[in-house]
Amino acid sequence: MLSNNDIKRIKSLQQKKFRDQSGLFIVEGEKMVQEALESGFKVEKAYYRSDIGEECMKRISALTNPSPALAVVHKPEDSCIEDTSLLEDTIREGGLFLALDTIRDPGNLGTILRIADWFGIKAVFAAKDTVDVFNPKVVQATMGAIFRVKMHYVDLIEVSGLVLGNGGKVYGTFLDGTDMYGKELKTGKDSPVMIVIGNESDGISAEMEKQVSDKLYIPPYPQNASGSESLNAAIATAITVAEFRRRL
Repeated sequence: MLSNNDIKRIKSLQQKKFRDQSGLFIVEGEKMVQEALESGFKVEKAYYRSDIGEECMKRISALTNPSPALAVVHKPEDSCIEDTSLLEDTIREGGLFLALDTIRDPGNLGTILRIADWFGIKAVFAAKDTVDVFNPKVVQATMGAIFRVKMHYVDLIEVSGLVLGNGGKVYGTFLDGTDMYGKELKTGKDSPVMIVIGNESDGISAEMEKQVSDKLYIPPYPQNASGSESLNAAIATAITVAEFRRRL
């Protein structure tokens, strides 16, 4: 059995301020908990319905239908990086990176991490006002990718400067960009490449647009079709990253 204080403490981790204060977050689901235990993340404790009972599991769960397992996990120490010079070596080595310019929807962020996991993205950088990756809804949406993808909250302007300063490219998608499929693209093989994903409503901010070295456009089919104004952020990420990986 869990004490009322234990239940209250675990339940509080559904709120960002308590996650920030404690440096902890919750993971739910048998598969997710097992992945947490097998990952490099430090697990404070795993709780199982068979041990604590149905009622206790309901009280600590963030899900409408509680799963049989829940774990309290420590956040990685490098999830928020104030001194971006610490990323210099990582960026100098090259590779393909994502930059999230204020993604707000938990489902989008979770899906983007799954895409990053699938396509072997070296690291995901996020503006500090991007939704918290340790939000229970985001954690669930990652389907375990949170344990495999390096994600850092940073100053994106400074990180863009590191990429460009190391001979790399910063790409972003815009309605007035160049057709992605007809443009020569750097893939990150020989120098760092960062793809900026804009906010769901406002797209890439004016400040980040100034950092973009190459503007890309994902054309609809047929190109003169009148349809949706834009693509969902996660879908646009998948299409763009798939094209970069296809060029390797």
